[in-house]
Amino acid sequence: MTSKAYNYLYTLIGVICGYVIIKAFFFIKIRPVRTDVIQGVLIGFGMAIVTARIVAKLKAKKVNGWTTMFRLSIPGNNMFMRAACTLALPGPINIPQEAMYWTASVDEAGHGLSGKHNYIMRFPADGLPPNNGFWSLTMGDAKNRFVENSLNRYSVSDRSGLVPNADGSVDIYIQNTAPAGWESNWLPAPSDGFVLWLRVYIPNTAVLEGKYNVPPVTDVN
Repeated sequence: MTSKAYNYLYTLIGVICGYVIIKAFFFIKIRPVRTDVIQGVLIGFGMAIVTARIVAKLKAKKVNGWTTMFRLSIPGNNMFMRAACTLALPGPINIPQEAMYWTASVDEAGHGLSGKHNYIMRFPADGLPPNNGFWSLTMGDAKNRFVENSLNRYSVSDRSGLVPNADGSVDIYIQNTAPAGWESNWLPAPSDGFVLWLRVYIPNTAVLEGKYNVPPVTDVN
């Protein structure tokens, strides 16, 4: 399910909950207890999802088209924070000192990422994700699945042999076809929509304190 479909789903749940609440309190009539119980369960479930979504929106940090959250998986997080983390960054999540996560489904201009376009993600000299472990940039299709490609390459990282530019910066080419002369820095994309995941393991203080900003994904078309 795409992020747009999720947004439609949450909106629908909110509208249904609002309708049921208004009907229950302002159009009171004799109803079986069973009906009230069922409505209460459904409203509670719907409101929990909507509340978790609101918390996720409030807690998420968005910079350059990338979304992340701090305080993930920390013991003592309340249930809404845990649910918000699951909605914003689904999948196994470590505590921040072990790993930080970013995801992007839009480019620098806010347009949805698509294999119909060619993109460059440029890390300035000495601007790769600071860490004491390693980092990786992973490609997923619109359903967050690996993208089949001729190189069997599903991510790039500091262990991929990326070739820097003359000024020390590093360009990662994100596109459907191989960039001439830069296959070493190519992250193959599908022919249509996709999402990106950046993971930094054992991040340093700059990452943990939110001082490091992931560079944007720039459409070069």
